[in-house]
Parts: sequence; structure tokens; C-alpha cells
Amino acid sequence: MSPLDRFFRLGETVTLGSHTFGSEEIKEFARKYDPQRFHVDEAAAERSVFGRHCASGWHTCAMWMRYNLAHREDTHAQPWDGPGPRPQFGPSPGFEKLKWLKPVYAGDTITFTRRAVAHRALASRPGWRLMTLMCEAFNQDGDKVLEFESAVLIQAG
Repeated sequence: MSPLDRFFRLGETVTLGSHTFGSEEIKEFARKYDPQRFHVDEAAAERSVFGRHCASGWHTCAMWMRYNLAHREDTHAQPWDGPGPRPQFGPSPGFEKLKWLKPVYAGDTITFTRRAVAHRALASRPGWRLMTLMCEAFNQDGDKVLEFESAVLIQAG
């Protein structure tokens, strides 16, 4: 395994952290970014297809990103023993196949993960690589509630 594969933790599922979604937090996020009635009004949520107050899928995605970035900062605090300078994360060119598989209800504790599945050199940007990630989130019962594929640019060389 190459030093870059070790740095990227290729094939390894990395737990980014866990978050409990509170009802007031759900409403606050929803009022700003996704004001559908079943996110901002608990009584309306009970009458909806969800049957209970639930978080916006965008809220769940935003929390995945928050925990991903916090984990990245922790990783950069560790010593680098690879060849050349430590790889640096750049921007993401996007994501694909976003699925909200189950609702995230008020009180649910969600655990966020990522797994690097591949990386390749970019001919158009010497010294940069494109890494593909499988991103997931699971509730306290182990049910997958979120998945998407993400790409991120890495300066490595």
C-alpha cells in the first residue's frame, strides 16, 4: 500500500462522529433552509407521512459535512511520515447518488462515516488527485439513513 493509500485510508470505513438531532435544532435549520411543515411544526409532522417530527435531509447532509471537516482537522494534527509534503484537501467538484433512505426523527442519534474508494491523478492539474468517497449515516438502530458518493480534490505532489 502506498503512503497516499494510507493517508486516504483507502477501503477503510472511517467513523466521523455522532450527533443527536433535537427538535428545536430541527425546527431552526428548517425555518432557515427547508421550511416544509413537517420539519417546522411537530403537529403537522404527526399528520404527515412521517408520523413524527423529522429533520430535513439537507440538515442531515450538513451535519455529515460538519463531522467530516472536524475529522479532517483531527487527521491533520497527526504527524505525516509519507514522502514529500502532506497532502492537502481542496474543494469538492460535487457528489452523486444522494439518497435519504429513512427519516431522521427528533431524538435520533446519527453516526456519520466515509470510505475512500479510489483516487487518481488529474492530467489537467499536475500535482492534484481526485478522491472518490462513499459517504453514509446510520441511526442508533444501525439503519442507514443517508448515502451519497462524493469527490474531493487533493493536492499531493
